[in-house]
Amino acid sequence: MTAKRKWSADVTEHSDALDLEEHVFESHDPKKIAASLKRSAEHSDRRKAEPFQSAMSMLNFYINRAGKNLPAKQKKVLEDAKDELRAAFGRPRES
Repeated sequence: MTAKRKWSADVTEHSDALDLEEHVFESHDPKKIAASLKRSAEHSDRRKAEPFQSAMSMLNFYINRAGKNLPAKQKKVLEDAKDELRAAFGRPRES
């Protein structure tokens, strides 16, 4: 990263929708990531959508912004966190 911070890092750290726990996306446990996002979404009074949608949007945002810099192993963890997030909110898993 350059000396100037990237806007996507700023969004992740200072989102108006969710107050994220520090380093949540660095965890290697999809269940922990999902649980943290669920807690953040349910406790936020600034989100504009339902908790599930806000949590999933933030997860997708991070995956998309990390792009090529995200190691394949960690991308798999984050993709698995999507299924765990769906389960945490009682939504069906995608096939």
